Amino acid sequence: MCGRGRRRRGGSDEAVAGSGGRGFCATALAVVALAAAAAVAFLESTAGGVAYAGDGWLHECAKWDAEGGRFLVSTFFGAGVAEVRVGAGNVEERVIVADPDVAERVALGLAVDAPRRRILVAYADRPPRFGYAAVGAYELGSGRRIFLARLDGPGESSFADDVAADEDGNVYVTDVKGSKIWKVSPDGEPLLAIKNATFTQRPGTLDNLIGLNGIVYHPNGYLLVIHTTGGDLFKVDPKTGAVSVVKVLGSLKRGDGLELLSPSRLAVAGMPTRLVESSDDWETARVTGRYVGPAHRVGSSVTVKDGDVYVNHIFGFGLGRKKTHVIAKAVFAPL
Repeated sequence: MCGRGRRRRGGSDEAVAGSGGRGFCATALAVVALAAAAAVAFLESTAGGVAYAGDGWLHECAKWDAEGGRFLVSTFFGAGVAEVRVGAGNVEERVIVADPDVAERVALGLAVDAPRRRILVAYADRPPRFGYAAVGAYELGSGRRIFLARLDGPGESSFADDVAADEDGNVYVTDVKGSKIWKVSPDGEPLLAIKNATFTQRPGTLDNLIGLNGIVYHPNGYLLVIHTTGGDLFKVDPKTGAVSVVKVLGSLKRGDGLELLSPSRLAVAGMPTRLVESSDDWETARVTGRYVGPAHRVGSSVTVKDGDVYVNHIFGFGLGRKKTHVIAKAVFAPL
C-alpha cells in the first residue's frame, strides 16, 4: 500500500516506512510506466508504414490517393477528411474536407472514386445517438462538395459506416445498426436500401452488436460485405438484392474495413487483419494469412499503396492536442 506510515505507539518514532513506502510506490509506478512504454514501443516498432500527428483520438479510415500521392484519412469527431503526405521529418495531417453541414456528426468510412475524381465519405450521428446517416461526395483535387445525401428515414435507428462505388458511379453505404446497404445514384439521389434476412445469421443482440461494416465492389458486378460481430462475409447482387453467404474456411470475426487486392484476394482489417482468397468467384474462400501489427491501436481499414498493403489503426495516442496515428505497412504471416 502506498501512503503515509503510522506513528509508532509511544510516540517517539515516526515510522520511517512512511517515506520509504512513498519511495517504493514511486519506484513501482515508474517501473510499471517504463514497462508499459517499452511494450508500446515494441508494438509500434512492428508497424512500419507512416506515423503522423493528427487531431483527436480516433481516425476511422485511411485510403491511398494515387493521383495526389497522399493518404486520405477520415477524422471521426473532426467530421472531415485530412490528407497525410509521406515525407522526411515530422508528418502532420492537413484537413481538406470540413463540410459545415455535418460539423456535429462523425466521419467514418471513405473511398477514393478515382474514375470520377471524387472522395466519398460516410457520416453518422455522434454515439450514443443513432439517427442521422449521410454520404458526401467531394472533388478529389479541391475538396469542394459535389453532393451530400441524407440516408436515414424518419425515426430510423441507423449508423452509416463504410462506403464503396461501382463502375457506373453508384454509391453503396453500410448501416452497422440496421444491417442494410443504402444505394445512391452517381449524382447523389438516394435510390433504395438493400435489406435481406440473410444479413442476420444469428439471433440476439450480442451477435448483431456491430452488423454490416466493410464493403467493396468487385469488378465482376457484385458487392462483398463483412458482418463484424458475426464474422460473416456476404456476396450481394446490387441489381437484384440477392444475398448469399460466402463459405469461409477460417474466422473473420471482428472484421472491419475491406480492400480488394485482386479479383481473388481480399484484405479484412481487424484484430488481426486477415488475408482471404477465393478460387471460385467468392462462392467459397479461405483465410490464408494474418497480420497483427500494433494491436493496441486496433486495425480498422485497409488500403494499397504501390502494391503494398497498409492498415489504418483507429486509435491515436499522445498527451497533447495532437495525437500520433499510425498507418502500418502489413506483412501477412501465412496460415
